[in-house]
Amino acid sequence: MGNVAIRIRNLYLKFNHQLILENINLEIQAGRFVGVLGPNGAGKSSLLKVILGLVKPSRGEVLVFGETPHRLRRMRHLVGYLPQRPLGNPHFPVSALEVVLMGRYGHIGLIKRPGARDKEIARQNLERVGIAHLADRPIGELSGGEQQRVFIARALSAEPHLLLLDEPSVSLDVCSQDELYDLINSVKLELNLTVIMVSHDLAAVASHVDDIICINRRIHVHQPPPIGRIALENTFGCSVEFLFHGKIPHRVVRVHDD
Repeated sequence: MGNVAIRIRNLYLKFNHQLILENINLEIQAGRFVGVLGPNGAGKSSLLKVILGLVKPSRGEVLVFGETPHRLRRMRHLVGYLPQRPLGNPHFPVSALEVVLMGRYGHIGLIKRPGARDKEIARQNLERVGIAHLADRPIGELSGGEQQRVFIARALSAEPHLLLLDEPSVSLDVCSQDELYDLINSVKLELNLTVIMVSHDLAAVASHVDDIICINRRIHVHQPPPIGRIALENTFGCSVEFLFHGKIPHRVVRVHDD
């Protein structure tokens, strides 16, 4: 599949006559863990949906492993996706294993029932994310961190080459967030995945990823961490100051004039 996982050229996206993404030019190498950082409404989730082929750009070219998103959607096993709201009703009476088996639908179709191999892959991924013992528990009875592990296992059950994560740590406490990021990194290394993770958490992104993309309608920077003050000011549209622990910025706050 070559060394380039994603190549985007001159991409524009409009929705209801509003420009969401502007002149996006991006190349992501295979095997990288990439964090996408930006304020609310910056186009982060829209960028993932364009890559997935869920949203058609107004103009420009998108290639994922050399294929267009339209063709990629017919090759569902290439991409695993964790959306912001991975289960419409978290109290729906399904077990963790049944949720993970949903990740096999791209291989078997929506009509066929999962076979022995599908169930084996689902159980392997539950074990991979450390919750094999919760396979038969209803998803609604699991903690937030456990549910996110289930949804990551579901995405991995597609046997993807690319894993897209949209705010996977939202609503998790700090300890659960760190555990989740460590898990994502270990899975990436074990399975040789390319991972793109949208986040608002600057400290987590800077601590765990290979590259950072700062986006606010346009891409302001794409480079390994750490990210400097000017790039963040351009991205967030305001003056910022940092609290550092070593080279890692732990907070971004607005600077108020005296």
